[in-house]
Amino acid sequence: MPRLHIIVVSTRPGRVGPSIAAWFDGFARGHGKFDVALVDLAEVNLPFLDEPVHPRMMKYEHEHTKRWSASVAAADAFVFVTPEYNFGVPAPLVNALDFVFREWHYKPAGFVSYGGQSGGIRAVQMVKPILTTLKMMPIPEAVAIPFFTQHRDQSGTFTATEAHEKSATAMLDELLKWADALKSLRGA
Repeated sequence: MPRLHIIVVSTRPGRVGPSIAAWFDGFARGHGKFDVALVDLAEVNLPFLDEPVHPRMMKYEHEHTKRWSASVAAADAFVFVTPEYNFGVPAPLVNALDFVFREWHYKPAGFVSYGGQSGGIRAVQMVKPILTTLKMMPIPEAVAIPFFTQHRDQSGTFTATEAHEKSATAMLDELLKWADALKSLRGA
């Protein structure tokens, strides 16, 4: 069974990413086709690019980089749960992507994005060229959540709509196809 890492991108205090990721984590586990792990960049706590050697060389000096490398290497597919900041990609996502290189190769990626009217899709579109440079396959199927505050209760729990669930199923089905198809390129 392929391993799917769901990565919570936002690290801001008061962020809503964990509540949306908690919904998607449960949904992905219910899908039943992946071994699912939830990864929170706030807990990973990567500093800003502090390795002296280019990540392409994989000569990591810091324990946080070695842990991040092992986490990324262990996954067969990714879903990034991301907001949109100022019409763009949150810095913690770019930093996490830039920290390692080969560990990302030949793995598919999907997105659960959230925001205002755009539902975070501008951030998704901006990060896709970075993913392709890392030899990843960003799939077109995605879950976009516009006006996300309308889907949270007073305790902050996110409740998906039928449309969100339908999009999530389509994305997971496609991620599974790509994870299987790229397996031989990963040497797995």
